Amino acid sequence: MSTTSLKLPEDVKLLAAAAAKQQGVTPHAFMVDAIRAAATNAERRAQFVADAVASRKEAVKSGKGYAAAEVHAYLQARVQGKSTPKPRAKTWRA
Repeated sequence: MSTTSLKLPEDVKLLAAAAAKQQGVTPHAFMVDAIRAAATNAERRAQFVADAVASRKEAVKSGKGYAAAEVHAYLQARVQGKSTPKPRAKTWRA
């Protein structure tokens, strides 16, 4: 494991120490977990954005999409345990 020096403003250091104590972990463990969570969230967000861009490109290329009202009605029926057909993609280009 490599060592990294991290200079924290005093207020951040105190917040981290208090949160670590509340969670029953060391300040070091708390900061490692916080950095891991932030890095993981950044990766997930980047993948989410990449997926959204790819989906948009596919929708523009195909010219098809789903009516939001139909998708919402389908999901609501499924949540209520009802069997309902899936919405069908429709051409949205004029």
